[in-house]
Amino acid sequence: MFVDFDWDPKKARTNLAKHGVSFRLATSVFRDALALTIFDEDHSDDEDRWVTLGRAQNRQVLVVVHTSEETSSTELHIRIISARRADPAEVCDYEQAPR
Repeated sequence: MFVDFDWDPKKARTNLAKHGVSFRLATSVFRDALALTIFDEDHSDDEDRWVTLGRAQNRQVLVVVHTSEETSSTELHIRIISARRADPAEVCDYEQAPR
């Protein structure tokens, strides 16, 4: 399946300054076959939001908040909302998750 990414450029700059993680790097989490994705019920009032915990291409475990929409049977559109390095407990969750 083809995956298309986008994000708000202003939000991307703010996120990089605050968390030191670029949204471009965050896209690599979605190529991690062991990534964990859960529905973010607490923040899905206006739109369905998801949280993905996965290893980026630089080997860091990241937490990426995003929306996801299947635009066709062969294409998925992901809008990144935020990305940060996982805290130690989240890294442990990622590493110990049953696969």
